[in-house]
Formats: sequence, structure tokens, C-alpha cells
Amino acid sequence: MREAGLQTELLGPDDAEHGKGLTIGAVCDALRPEFPDLSISKLRYLEDQQLVTPRRTSGGYRVYGPKDVERLRTILRLQRDEFLPLKVIREELDAMRTGPVAVAKESRRLKRENLAGSRHGRRHPIAEVLSASGADRELVRSLDQYGLIGGTDDLDDNDLEVVKAAVELSAYGLEPRHLRTLKVAAEREAGLLEQVLSTGLRSANPDRRGEAVDSLESLAALASHVRHLMLVQELRRVVASIPVSAQEGR
Repeated sequence: MREAGLQTELLGPDDAEHGKGLTIGAVCDALRPEFPDLSISKLRYLEDQQLVTPRRTSGGYRVYGPKDVERLRTILRLQRDEFLPLKVIREELDAMRTGPVAVAKESRRLKRENLAGSRHGRRHPIAEVLSASGADRELVRSLDQYGLIGGTDDLDDNDLEVVKAAVELSAYGLEPRHLRTLKVAAEREAGLLEQVLSTGLRSANPDRRGEAVDSLESLAALASHVRHLMLVQELRRVVASIPVSAQEGR
């Protein structure tokens, strides 16, 4: 039996209630021709971010159906072709009614508009930003002061997402001045990726520039994933360094 061009496989005797499905390894192998950098850890990360929710057998194995695989393909295309953060991808999928074929047709246009900072041409006046995010004007001014957004009167989609995230982080005591560290790290990362592809990005040949942009987005998505993994490693180190007595006292 083949679904969406993929060979399904049985997962074991405890899978009777779920029927046939793909293991996480089989999904990774099936999608890797289109997404060479895809790994099992990346699929697990997307699940952690609640972008896809495979079923589980009674033995705890993940079971990916055809719809799960197609959703993953769409997520990976949006990330690669449009350079969108996962939170925005989740919102895009929730609102999407045209399906993955339409997404593929739109990807080139959306990609360049997004990198140009004007995706879909949407702009948000400050009143709309405050209403949508729950932020106050002082927070928005501080974000602008530390270079985290592009102004205080007319913000784009990316700015709006930053404001929303800043509101959530403020509940943990993190202020815009603290987020400046993340901005500096992003600037360094962007500079590194620019160096790798500088020749193509500055080429007079439009096709070569387009290929460089595609590579830039793929590199950025991979770098973002690696950064997340490194952060997890560091947080594990932090937790491991806490005395057992202090952990038990919580």
C-alpha cells in the first residue's frame, strides 16, 4: 500500500488500533530527498513545538499517517522557502485553506518579500500592535530603543511577533535590554551566513542570486535548529549543576 508516494510499514502487534503508519525513521528517509538536512532530531523538535502530532502505539512508537507527512512537508517548505519562524508557520497552517500545492506556487514570491521585510505588504499601526500583543507603549518604545524592532508607529509582521514574544518574556522578568543579547547573537549569525554565500548574493546573475537566497534560507533554518540543540545542551548542564538538595527543595 502506498500513500502520497510513501511506503507504509507495520509497527508491531500493539499497533492494531492504529492500522498502518510510518515510523519517524521512515518519514525522515522519505522526506530527505527534498530536504537533505532533515534529521530525526529535527522531526522530534517540530513535534515538541506542536507543529505536528503523530499518533502513538500502546508501546509508545510514533505513527505518522499520510496527512502528518504532508503537513511536515508543508512545514519544511515554509521554513526553507519563506524563512518563517515556527510560530508564524503554525499560524499560517491554522489559517491555510488552499493546501500545500498553493503554498509551493507562492513560495518564491513570499520568500523575497519576507527577506525584504515586507511580507504580503502588511503593516501594523501602533494601536493595532498594542491590541494584538497586549503590550504597552513603553515596552514598544524600549524594544525600538534597543534595536529589536524597526520603529514605534508602523510595524511589519516580524516586528509584531517580536512584540508578542517580548510580552510573554516580560512575565519572566526579561526586559528589552536583556533581549539585546539575542539581537547581537542574531547579527553575528547573519554575518557568518552572509560570508559563506557572499559571492552568490552579490552576483550580477539573477539566477545565481536566487540560488544563493535559497541556500541562505536553508542554512538559516539549519543554524536555527543547531542553535536550539546547543541551548538544550547548555540548559541540561545548568540543571545538572544544581545540587540535588536544591532540586528536591522545590
